[in-house]
Amino acid sequence: MLQGGARPDQSSSASAEGLSNARTKIVGTRTGILADAIVAVVRASTEVRARLVHVATRVGAIVTPLGWALGISTPIAFVFGYLLNWIELVAFAWACLLLILIAVIYLIGRNPLSIELSVAHSRVVVGDGAIGEVIVTNPRPRRVLGASVEVPVGKGVAAVVTPSLRRDGRFVHEFPLPTAHRGIVEIGPVRTIRADPIGLVRRELIWTESTELFVHPRTIAIPSTSTGFVHDLEGSATRDLTNSDVSFHALREYQPGDERRYIHWKSTAKTGTYMVRQFEETRRSHIVIAQSLARSDYATDAEFEMGVSVTGSLGVRAIRDARNISVVVSETTPDFAKRKVLEVRPLSTLTRTRLLDDLSVVESSDTALAITDVARVAAEQIAGISVAFLVCGSGATPSELRSASTKFPVGVEVVAIVCDPESIPGLRRVAGLSVLTIGYLEDLQRSLARSAAA
Repeated sequence: MLQGGARPDQSSSASAEGLSNARTKIVGTRTGILADAIVAVVRASTEVRARLVHVATRVGAIVTPLGWALGISTPIAFVFGYLLNWIELVAFAWACLLLILIAVIYLIGRNPLSIELSVAHSRVVVGDGAIGEVIVTNPRPRRVLGASVEVPVGKGVAAVVTPSLRRDGRFVHEFPLPTAHRGIVEIGPVRTIRADPIGLVRRELIWTESTELFVHPRTIAIPSTSTGFVHDLEGSATRDLTNSDVSFHALREYQPGDERRYIHWKSTAKTGTYMVRQFEETRRSHIVIAQSLARSDYATDAEFEMGVSVTGSLGVRAIRDARNISVVVSETTPDFAKRKVLEVRPLSTLTRTRLLDDLSVVESSDTALAITDVARVAAEQIAGISVAFLVCGSGATPSELRSASTKFPVGVEVVAIVCDPESIPGLRRVAGLSVLTIGYLEDLQRSLARSAAA
């Protein structure tokens, strides 16, 4: 017996309060046979619609536009041909139906093949040759007819027509990979195409996973002796005093907390007071390489590509020398942002390969930070900078470079590397700034050696 005279529909309505799902959106808190029937009809129609969408998607991927046109015109030709007693139209309808049946027969079955995709090297330098291979084998005991194979390569497609293969037969096809431009080239997945001769239907079967080819920027070897900026600073003493280091400065009286191993016993014996050694703190160089991605800082795309190569060459040399290094590039402001995004994007410096992988995908942009803002953000976010390399093109003016150099703390050696194929390579120095102008990537090594000698 229900207490308080509550009815079943009232308790059900109370339990449905605050619930927001598909049922409540359709019938609210109502119950009963009618509400259940409405929900059942809606649920069934939703499932049928989902299945129809799935079937339409699968069919749409198989039937070509020509096939759709022929499939629609065939029943129309039958109806009007027989109604108007138009013999030619009836003959056309039967011919179309025959072509459709033949096309369907071509879709039946699956190629009994084994297909593999092989890329010899996952990373190459821009301009170097790279080859991909499609390996097709027949594991069946009978001969297999040839197949049409397609391999998507970047924005293009490599098409291969395999011959008929006997038992355990093997067919290898090599195709070139595009490496003329820096970036990441997606290769695959390999697919076979089953299609009728007329082109009414087309069925694609995926055989392999896709793979990526990293096209690294071109770099040059910079000997450690050429980076004079770094070696001049590495291990040199500063004016900051510390209790433990390698550069001796003076003696002072012992204070609580000083280590006993630094007590100078001869001076202690002479003065009668404990004396300890005091040192000048030596410097551990921290190299920062900051490149502008602003299109306004470069006159041509060739200058930008040279800048990426300069960044890669400097970074690879510093990583090989096991130095503290940070490599940053401009961040891009979104198109509909209300204000400029003052950020830089750090690149990985764990290994040479990781750095070059990140440099493979950097691109110039109209909304990226210019060299002055890049220097300011890098100086604010990175601590302990001793040498800063600013990489840009001929679009950056001398006043902008001087302004960029002033963003770093006093004592930081700032080197601006200007990539300009139209200028004569040279070195000029102003207060707190060295400007290296290079016309070719190979000029970087000679310019650094000249600056170190100076």
